[in-house]
Amino acid sequence: MITKVNNMKLSKETFSILKNFSTLNSNLLVKEGNEINTITPAKNVVAQAKVAEQFPIEFGIWDMNKFLGTVSLFDDPEFIFGEKSVKIKGNNGGTVSYYYSEPSLLTTLKKEIQMPEVGVDFQLTENEFNDLLKAASVLQLPDLCVRSNEEKGTIELVALDKKSSTTNNYMITVGENPNLEDSFEFYYRIENLKLLPGEYTVSICKSIVSRFVHKKYDLIYYVALEVDSSYREG
Repeated sequence: MITKVNNMKLSKETFSILKNFSTLNSNLLVKEGNEINTITPAKNVVAQAKVAEQFPIEFGIWDMNKFLGTVSLFDDPEFIFGEKSVKIKGNNGGTVSYYYSEPSLLTTLKKEIQMPEVGVDFQLTENEFNDLLKAASVLQLPDLCVRSNEEKGTIELVALDKKSSTTNNYMITVGENPNLEDSFEFYYRIENLKLLPGEYTVSICKSIVSRFVHKKYDLIYYVALEVDSSYREG
């Protein structure tokens, strides 16, 4: 049996996850327990995490950047959860009472994500992903394509501009394609890939959605594929 404790501190890992979630959605509803999730306003990215802390109550934050900025005013603060607000208390005795938002005003996940049949799996290292993002930024490329190379039998990740066949692109190989007779091109908007740094196991369905599972944290992102993505069975 879990005993409710209204006083707690947040680990650096949980703070990092909350900071990352704030880049996906400016507001957040935290439910009682140790699971938190968020969804982008466009409903094309969902993030779910299990954290070390057990939150004693459900509470809503309207402006995550303001909330996290408030938390950063204190060194190793303590959080005291009340009915209508959380008191953030610093080591120097300073406190802030931060009032909750009405949950009905927040953009929240309404149902669990169900993954259809997976067509492609591969591992993505932190360095590989960082290099892709850096190249996309330098070359001003808005898109990422996960594609099969039929000649080499490999899986490639390419930062590109899919609207122009003559622009520069950046490509890396991330593994072997186990289904050599099948070919695929899965497209993402790079602006939607706001993932916490780390290594990921990536699973892509033959249509609609993909899953990025963090190797270190209990953290999963579901990212929708662009409509022009395709999977062709041989």
